Amino acid sequence: MRYTLLQQQRNEIILLARVLLMILFLISGWSKLTGFSGTVAYLGSLGAPLPMVAASIAVLMEVGAAILLVIGFYTRPVAFFYTLFVLGTALIGHHYWTMVDPERAANMTQFYKNLSIMGGLLLLGVTGPGKYSVDGK
Repeated sequence: MRYTLLQQQRNEIILLARVLLMILFLISGWSKLTGFSGTVAYLGSLGAPLPMVAASIAVLMEVGAAILLVIGFYTRPVAFFYTLFVLGTALIGHHYWTMVDPERAANMTQFYKNLSIMGGLLLLGVTGPGKYSVDGK
């Protein structure tokens, strides 16, 4: 009975999952966009290659690609590509193995949070966007 109810709500749950997966990125991306020079400086301090390009990519992904996933447009390829972006941010921004506490502990949490988000993105890429999406129309 429970399984049937979940199956009946499948499309609504997938829509909710898309929104929940991207809300963090939309908020963070908007902050990066409105404080772009600070984003460039921060990425430079992390040792990101070409900080201006890296900041532009971050804004494009965290705002543009996140919106595509929320509305369900080209969901599968964008989700797989977004997985690579999140992996890159984990490796560049949260390299806890080079840090000491308390910075190490905070970045370790962020690194593994990124891996968890990657799991959700991979699942979205396999599952697809559901009925409530541009792709589903």
